[in-house]
Amino acid sequence: MQIVRELDLPASADRTFGLVDDLAQYPSWMGLVHEANPTPSAPTDPADAPAWIIELQAHVGPFARSKRLRMVRAVHEPTRLVTFERNEIDGRSHAPWTLHAEGVAVGADAAHLTMTLTYGGNLWTGAVLQRVLDDEVAKGSNSLLRLLERN
Repeated sequence: MQIVRELDLPASADRTFGLVDDLAQYPSWMGLVHEANPTPSAPTDPADAPAWIIELQAHVGPFARSKRLRMVRAVHEPTRLVTFERNEIDGRSHAPWTLHAEGVAVGADAAHLTMTLTYGGNLWTGAVLQRVLDDEVAKGSNSLLRLLERN
């Protein structure tokens, strides 16, 4: 499954990327990311790549669906490109999660951001859960836009 969002944002690329290239910032604008805590790097991580334990949480009626992931920042080109990849260290096989964000400055105080979430497992599949995940991403996109408009 893949979800792509493109946003025109009323902020510089520097300001925009300050909110998207550090997973610890995501709970402030992405409701799907319930928490994001830095964690030590592991030998399997790319060199000097920061890592986080994140908890994704979405509600389906009265029920909540959650998932904990260990994510690393595998690619980082400040103000332009960032890719986070799931990299668990428990020795088991896990479904891949990848979040890729690419920004383009559109003047001094505007940026175009494309974010792509790719998920290769079955926890969030099925019409209902896929719709919930897509809705959570759409809400997060709107929250990011509002956050940048306010500041």
